[in-house]
Order: sequence, then C-alpha cells, then structure tokens
Amino acid sequence: MSTTTVARTVTDILQPRNVLLAGLTGLGVAAAGSWTGIGWGLLAALCAGIIPATYIEWERKRGTWGDRHVVDRTKRAPIFFVILGSIGTGSTVMLLGHAPRDILVAMIALWVMTVGLLMINTAWKISVDSAVASSVVTLLTVVHSLWWIAAYPLAVAVCWSRVALQYHTVAQTVAGAALGAATAAAWLV
Repeated sequence: MSTTTVARTVTDILQPRNVLLAGLTGLGVAAAGSWTGIGWGLLAALCAGIIPATYIEWERKRGTWGDRHVVDRTKRAPIFFVILGSIGTGSTVMLLGHAPRDILVAMIALWVMTVGLLMINTAWKISVDSAVASSVVTLLTVVHSLWWIAAYPLAVAVCWSRVALQYHTVAQTVAGAALGAATAAAWLV
C-alpha cells in the first residue's frame, strides 16, 4: 500500500465529522457520568461536526469547492461562520436544557477554537483537521480520564496525513494541533 493511499485512508477516517461524532458522544457520556449523556454528546456532534460537514458537502455539490478539504483558504470563511452559528445554537440549547457542565464547556472551547481558526485563516492557512483531532483528544483527557492521552497518536496521524497529501505544511498542522489542544485545555482546566 502506498504512502498516499495510507494518508488518504487516515484523513478520510479521521476527518473532523467522524472525530467529533465519536469524541463528543463519549464526552457526553463522561460529562453526565452515565449513558444518559449520550444525547448531549450527539447534539454536540451534530452541531460541531455533522451540520458543518453537510454544509461543505452541499457547497461541493454546487461546485463551490472541489472536495471537503477546501484547500483554498480564501474560500473557508463561510464554513467557519456556519460552524460558529451551529455550535452557538447547540450551546444555547444545551444551556437551556441544563446539559452537563463539561459538554457545554467543551462546546464553548470548540467555538473559541473556531474563532481562532477563522482569525488565523485570514492571513495564513491552518489545519482544521489537526485542530479538531487535537482538541477532541484533549477534551477527552481533561474531562474523562488521563488515559485518553494515549489517543494522541491519532491526532499525530491526522497531522501526518495532511502533510503527506500536501494539503498542509508541517507548520500548519502543528499550529492547528496546538490551537486545538490549547483552547480545549484552557476552557476545561
């Protein structure tokens, strides 16, 4: 199997939508202390990952972008605004519905991370995939258990795949991973 094939597989499996679906669902359970938190986790995943991915796919089918990667950073702003609106709406529902504190704070951390991504993206291309992967591992580590830090090689794999596919430079992936970890840790510690 070629390096490109492995990188493509990693980037497709560990794309933000999938990482957020698995990670935030697990985080919802951890935040609630029982399986009752699964609904909160799924709501978080819907707002932070599924709705934005659906928007990207809709625009891709309209011909706005070639694929989900939106390589041209100048075309990314609308995506960030959709993400901010979707996470903001989800957070409001969580607040009104008395969601467990940690899942609500995780959503706020993701919202802050997205603001950072948007601001940086105006001048320089940063890896969203790396930021999301790093953020989710950090969220799970802080909220659930330190053993989740063992999942950090998955975030590193995302960074590697983005560079191997030439979507990003090493600096862009490292910056994304650092931003994701920093915003998650800052809000949850």
